[in-house]
Amino acid sequence: MFDTELHGRDRSAGISRRRFVQAAGASGIAVGVAGCTGGGGDGGSGAVVVSADQEMVDASEEIVAALREAGLDNDIEVSIEAEDFETDSRRQTYSSALNAGRSSPDLFMMDSGWTIPFIVREQLANLEEELSSDVLDRIRNEYLSASVATAEHPESGDLYGVPIFPDYPVMQYRKDLFEDAGYSPESNNWATEAMSWQEFSQAVADVHSQNEDIDYGFTTQAAAYEGLSCCTFNETMSSFGGAYFGGRENLFGPVGERPVTVDEEPVIEALRMMRALMYGSDDPEAAEGYAQIAPSSIVQWTEEDARGPFTAGNAIAHRNWPYAITNNDEAFGEDLGTMPLPYGVPESESEYDNLGGTRAALGGWHLTLNPNSQKTEDAVQVIEAWTSEEVMLAIFEYAGNLPPIPSVMSNVGEDEVGPVGRYIDTLEVAAESAIARPVTDLWPNQSSLIFQEVHDVYTQEKTPQTAMDDLAAQLEESDTR
Repeated sequence: MFDTELHGRDRSAGISRRRFVQAAGASGIAVGVAGCTGGGGDGGSGAVVVSADQEMVDASEEIVAALREAGLDNDIEVSIEAEDFETDSRRQTYSSALNAGRSSPDLFMMDSGWTIPFIVREQLANLEEELSSDVLDRIRNEYLSASVATAEHPESGDLYGVPIFPDYPVMQYRKDLFEDAGYSPESNNWATEAMSWQEFSQAVADVHSQNEDIDYGFTTQAAAYEGLSCCTFNETMSSFGGAYFGGRENLFGPVGERPVTVDEEPVIEALRMMRALMYGSDDPEAAEGYAQIAPSSIVQWTEEDARGPFTAGNAIAHRNWPYAITNNDEAFGEDLGTMPLPYGVPESESEYDNLGGTRAALGGWHLTLNPNSQKTEDAVQVIEAWTSEEVMLAIFEYAGNLPPIPSVMSNVGEDEVGPVGRYIDTLEVAAESAIARPVTDLWPNQSSLIFQEVHDVYTQEKTPQTAMDDLAAQLEESDTR
């Protein structure tokens, strides 16, 4: 995913009520922050500590039960502990721990967008030397190859991380409100057929005008953070046929030899469209033909900020990762609809292959091994059990995160994974249209350059052309440094 985010706010609304009651009611005590299981450990020296996010902690009981079912020894304790959901903060925390040579946590849940920099700095254990040949073969032959590529050393090809889940966002919307307004999502195949951004904005504006008690038409993430450069802007730009570095073939390099193309017209048009969605026709830089449907406050919003209003019934549509489907299905049931993200231009109109059309940012997270761990043997057993289908399905059902083996998702339904099974058709379209961020060892620095300039456009500090001219110069300097 790209990650759900905490920022110190109360997350009780994002925890499954069934899981909360099940965990707290059985014992009559409050649910703790860490999910400790196995031999009754408390995250101390005896447990393999997995640093993850709150969604994994919430589902820890089910995840560890699945690990046991997959063959994990009963005497190996597992403590799944929550780190900051915000990806930049977590990267900094992990960097500090590894730079200091700390032995805990034993396993890190790392964003696929910044695992490679840790790999090339030789800060992670090489899993080629730890995992069995059967597990390595399964990862390379059955896992989503695009996800695996972001966990490998860019030169040797050695594996340093095991994908826990890939992520592809979808558009979630209030199907009941659209139907009440005269739309027919099912007969028009909204679950699998993307509409254009113009059609989407106009439809949302129409429904919003008929529901004046709802504050927002569309909520998304547009704060100045990693999620803007890797994901929300990346996918919107790509849907217009734009690219950071001249198309898909240059996503992973070669650094210094790829063209910088952020100042091209499709990228500018994507920015002008976003200005229209936020500010409408009053903005001289806004593209024509789009309805104003998003609040300008999205420039301060990350995942949970954007999800909150929608889950509370105060927005018509919402872009987010699959984890949010679980929360929103609990809020709306079958009144929740999903659709592929809208497109800027048809794929046939893009200069670059496999761009244009609906595009969903490829996010996701990997499980990596701390080379300083004092429990390496037990931690490797946890990793190997984590590659089982049982664990994938548990994470899919209870945390809303997609299996890293695509066929696992294709072969299940609502009976196996709960309500999220109703939305598999949309998730499969998102998987087919996924676009990765340009992951190289330079990406953490280049990402910040990108999201600052894009954010300056979103906040009306710069025009789209000025910002992208400035960004092009910065990326060219960075790539050749």
